[in-house]
Amino acid sequence: MSKITTELLLERAVPRSTRLRKIETLNLSKLQLRTGDLDPRLFSRLRHLQKLDLSDNLLDKFPNSLTLPDLRVLNCNNNKLEDVTALKQFPLLEELTYENNVYLTLNDDYKVMFLLQNLRLLNGKDITKLANHVRRVNSRKLTSKVTAHWEKFFRDQLPEKYTAEQVKSIKKKFLKSVQTNVVYGPSSLSEFTRWRVKMIAEEFLAYSLGLELNSDTELEEKMDENEEESTESPREAAEDVTQVVHIYDPLLTTGAVTVTPSKRKRNHSKSSPGNKRSKSQASTEEEAEDVSAEPLHFLQCHSKGNSREDFKTQLWSCVFEPVLDSGARKDPIVSSSRTVATCGGESVCLIDCETGTVLKKYKVATEEFFSVAWTTLTMEISDSRKKAHNILAAAGRRGIVKLIHVAADFCYGEIKAHKKPIATVCFSPTQETHLFTASYDKRIALWDIGIPDCDYNFKASQLLVLETASIPLRIALVPTCPEQYLLAGCEDGCFAWNIKLDKGQKSRPFEAIFQFPDDESMTTSHRVDGLAFLNDDVVVSKSSKPGCIYLWSWSRSFDAKGKGCQRTMSAVILAELEWSTTDMSYLTLSTCPAKEYVFCGDEKGSVWMYNLSSYTTAWGSAKGKRSERRISPTQILKWPELRVNGEQPPEILVNNVVADPAFTYLVVLTSVNITAIWKKS
Repeated sequence: MSKITTELLLERAVPRSTRLRKIETLNLSKLQLRTGDLDPRLFSRLRHLQKLDLSDNLLDKFPNSLTLPDLRVLNCNNNKLEDVTALKQFPLLEELTYENNVYLTLNDDYKVMFLLQNLRLLNGKDITKLANHVRRVNSRKLTSKVTAHWEKFFRDQLPEKYTAEQVKSIKKKFLKSVQTNVVYGPSSLSEFTRWRVKMIAEEFLAYSLGLELNSDTELEEKMDENEEESTESPREAAEDVTQVVHIYDPLLTTGAVTVTPSKRKRNHSKSSPGNKRSKSQASTEEEAEDVSAEPLHFLQCHSKGNSREDFKTQLWSCVFEPVLDSGARKDPIVSSSRTVATCGGESVCLIDCETGTVLKKYKVATEEFFSVAWTTLTMEISDSRKKAHNILAAAGRRGIVKLIHVAADFCYGEIKAHKKPIATVCFSPTQETHLFTASYDKRIALWDIGIPDCDYNFKASQLLVLETASIPLRIALVPTCPEQYLLAGCEDGCFAWNIKLDKGQKSRPFEAIFQFPDDESMTTSHRVDGLAFLNDDVVVSKSSKPGCIYLWSWSRSFDAKGKGCQRTMSAVILAELEWSTTDMSYLTLSTCPAKEYVFCGDEKGSVWMYNLSSYTTAWGSAKGKRSERRISPTQILKWPELRVNGEQPPEILVNNVVADPAFTYLVVLTSVNITAIWKKS
């Protein structure tokens, strides 16, 4: 019978607890425990355990499924441990001690540094710099050597058309040869080197030959390169062909998802409601412009556990990476590359929109990412030299902001910003280190994330807290004064704050709430789940009122000279956009200011596009009047009838749709774990 019981766990909790799920610190030292005493079924109930002391016991290894998703500190001193690889099941581990385990060596230290991406302290020593070297430099060198070994000795041994038996044979020979001949580092680390070489070689074969990979090599948090690519070309996408989305995760199972669309028609059907648009300044209707956007790629790269059957992971946010040498803050047309960051579930992906290649992938176990944002920081690289680098912020359910230096494949830090989920984040366009985080705790916080030094040391500080009356869903800085005013669409209305930092008050209530038409009257109480600026003055917002998106004037709605806070102001409506009559919430909108476009997805997988260039001049005049008629979409991109493994995906909601500043690519994020990329012809 196991020595560990529910009663013992409750008694050994610090402080004592009445429920297992409430225990955060647990002392199980000096109990003569053996491996068989660690019952995974019992430990799986310790969902919030953060500190565990197992010192002075008789453990020789860890069970593989203890399921402690929040474990941060682990003490295993004075045991009989023989292997450390099972510790990878604790991806959030920050402090680990296992001194006086006579069978463990320096090689095991290097293994845990590689396996545990968040580990800072090992046996009481700060290993941050060394661990970064092991994960990055060491891995890069070994990968280069493994690849070279294959190219020199084995590539020509495999015929162009090979059988499973031939693959099995060459795999066996290659793994044996590469572990014997690839040498790197001191001889004292030869066991670690062989372990990593085998892992890298298996990943290489999985990618090159489509072999299945042992799941023991899975890592929960790592930047992965070239995970997935679509072989479909833009021209092929317009025809009746089979799209194959090749899934490659060098740390997980490989395979292929076949997406078969039915015959597609170009999106200019005469019967579509998007083919005509109304104009307030003209009495006649003209044929809508045909944008000629064609589907380029359909990717399934956010799957939980890389499962090909995952059509439940929701995708929420995407943003295009700024180009470093383009003067990104000056010219929006050339301020973006064709690389887009997307998030959903436990992962963040970087995708090349033209090729469909997943360039990098970042995973955090137990996280669900809701939002991503880019900034460009001028960082010191070496010898006091400075260089501009793009930094990606990602946040979600755990209330933590992850800061990722993408070029270095390195998550260098995190900010524990809120105790509840973060709905959205955005950087200031004028202060590159200023980050806004909007949370379910009904607060919007402004952070200075600082600039990391060459060792990635940084200091973040909270500058401001904006109190909201309800959960903030979308935030937008006013383009003409981004350092003074912020707008937020919330669960119960649209609000504005004065965010100027020269004011002494660090915690501030909202300054204004906007009211909008509601049948015959005006109301402030409605969910605003879509919010963006079309230009310096025109705000686009979507509320819970079915079938309607409002365009309104910021300058004519907000009275900057008025005194006091929490004032009610009427939004000066310029126009309404015709949209789906669904009452489904959280299908957000976006804008492409340089091209004067608005985009919004619907509950059927379609994307509604509005070219408003013929309206903005009139709206900008002092006497600009409201467009009397609802403006119809310029075009509606219909979701193609995709078949995945012979079956149609379930109901498809478009959670978000974003275009790059030049409107070359359109990225569509769905509720069924599919990222669709369209390209404007």
